[in-house]
Amino acid sequence: MAIPSSFTVHGLLPLGAHEATFAELRASILVRGAPEAPTTWDAAWRERLVDGAEILVGQLRQVGITEIFLDGSFVEDKDRPNDIDGYFEVDALRVARGDLQRELNALDPYKIWTWDHTARRSHRGSAKKQLPMWHQYRVELYPHYPGLVALRDQWGNELQFPSAFRQQRDTGYRKGIIKIVL
Repeated sequence: MAIPSSFTVHGLLPLGAHEATFAELRASILVRGAPEAPTTWDAAWRERLVDGAEILVGQLRQVGITEIFLDGSFVEDKDRPNDIDGYFEVDALRVARGDLQRELNALDPYKIWTWDHTARRSHRGSAKKQLPMWHQYRVELYPHYPGLVALRDQWGNELQFPSAFRQQRDTGYRKGIIKIVL
């Protein structure tokens, strides 16, 4: 399913896993904006976010990870989203043993690959602490272990990344997600 040419009435990417290459992503409404996008739409900033995501996705691919999804406020009609969020599918043992982090940090010049909460740092103007990858690339990609629970919703119900990333945080409205393709 390709990236649609307009957002929903709620300003979200329509439902579905929209497959895209990085070239297609750059040419889409997520970077260029919809025809009715306001003059405040920051396509240059959105392109910069995509550049950061492309670097991290390239590193993931070099270590054999191919199921990678992008989301967050980037798939909403916000003029200037704060970042890109996403997840990738990986074997839990590879992360638990530290193998994945070692492999990825061997590729990244800034050694930003970690999901340890103690590595989070504050950023000027933000109350939320961010991972090193966010500070360097403005992207946070999290490991998802198919079949294992990663999150819980506001009522304590199990919620895996595929479900969590397909809804808007504030409203709970369902939205689409980008699946990066080779």
